[in-house]
Amino acid sequence: MTKSELVDALARRDGVPRVTAEVVVNAVFDQVRDALVRGERVEIRGFGSFAAKEYKGYTGRNPRSGAEIVVKPKVLPVFKVGKALRSRVNGESE
Repeated sequence: MTKSELVDALARRDGVPRVTAEVVVNAVFDQVRDALVRGERVEIRGFGSFAAKEYKGYTGRNPRSGAEIVVKPKVLPVFKVGKALRSRVNGESE
């Protein structure tokens, strides 16, 4: 499902104009992004949690040439699925 499909589904389900649904979806995504930028964890009960994980820099190797390369430190967003969502996707009852 793409973002625009999510907006359309929300608009249909709740009977709101597509523009309103788009504002809501964008607001949720913006808040999650902003919290991760601030280093905060975002937990949506029954769905999962988002966090920003820091990775240290290291020296790696180019697999083709074998040359050493320096991989810079980075921060990446990670998602951990919640128990209720995992159960539902697997067809289990909670």
